[in-house]
Amino acid sequence: MKVVLIGLGQAGGKLTQALATYDYEMGFDAIRDALAVNTARADLQSLEIDTMLIGQDRVKGHGVGGDNELGAEIMQSEATEVLDGLDGRITSQAEGIFVVAGLGGGTGSGGAPVLAKELKRIYDIPVYVLGILPGRSEGSIYQANAGRSLKTVAREADATLLVDNDAWQSADESVEEGFETINQQIAQRVGLLLASGEIVEGVGESVVDSSEVINTLRPGGIAALGYASAEASPDSAENINTITSLARKALLTGTSLPNAVEAETALLVIAGEPDRIARKGVERARRWLEDETGSLEVRGGDFPLESDRLAALVLLGGVERSQRLQAFLDRATEAYEQASQQQAEPAADFQNDDLENLF
Repeated sequence: MKVVLIGLGQAGGKLTQALATYDYEMGFDAIRDALAVNTARADLQSLEIDTMLIGQDRVKGHGVGGDNELGAEIMQSEATEVLDGLDGRITSQAEGIFVVAGLGGGTGSGGAPVLAKELKRIYDIPVYVLGILPGRSEGSIYQANAGRSLKTVAREADATLLVDNDAWQSADESVEEGFETINQQIAQRVGLLLASGEIVEGVGESVVDSSEVINTLRPGGIAALGYASAEASPDSAENINTITSLARKALLTGTSLPNAVEAETALLVIAGEPDRIARKGVERARRWLEDETGSLEVRGGDFPLESDRLAALVLLGGVERSQRLQAFLDRATEAYEQASQQQAEPAADFQNDDLENLF
């Protein structure tokens, strides 16, 4: 699936850089172009991809300081300039656009919904958001920002692929090391998903193509991505149980949104040497996925990849609310209530039907 990436804010820019680097190093050529957009000049200087500074009249290149309302205002006022900067990048070859953003900061969380809406107005290909939820330890302002941003971005985008910062961060890592680990984890998983169906050496029996990714994300709302890998036997018959076990791990313990199991649609991709992929194992895993997710629309296929390991990717579309996501929404609401105590408007305004309608 050939896509164009637009990274917003500090987290979005760094993750877009990681995705572009992984795609280039693997030779997938799924990412056709990448652009990082930010209100903070310093955050753009370390990136190797193309960059664009916005909001200079308002914040003088110093960022919005976590103010996502200001981030939204700046993106709204400079949307035309951003779209002009994308001219020539989003060509007829692109099959989708990903807006990549941390939902807890200012520029990304405020700008992502605005940019997604503008992109959908201009382009007739799907516009997705790859959104990063802040971890429990990242402070109340980030929780409140993400709660507000999630409401609007999930409504504006064709689908929002969520990654919980707490999903893969190790307890013994520093904050910086944790973010780096998460970026690498996301780059590998999303990179493999986007590369599915691209031209690679080896021919699988049932190769996934971009239409299956798009159709899996068609329900909109929230999406999640699971992953697991293991060493494979040269004999495909010995990998039947390996494949079914990988599918279980990918869904139950390896998703970007922990505990997200029930979904409207699902896609199972088994990556590895075609001669090592057991067809019986793929079919068993797909049937198990149907039962576990409660979905009547589960797709499956191969991704030929030169490796002595097998990997399972599980993409969920139209995800039902999970315990982890409910816990995040509760934290976001609490943070918003604390910030609203001195304001005239009641915090109950935050708890509206918009969130319920996402699931």
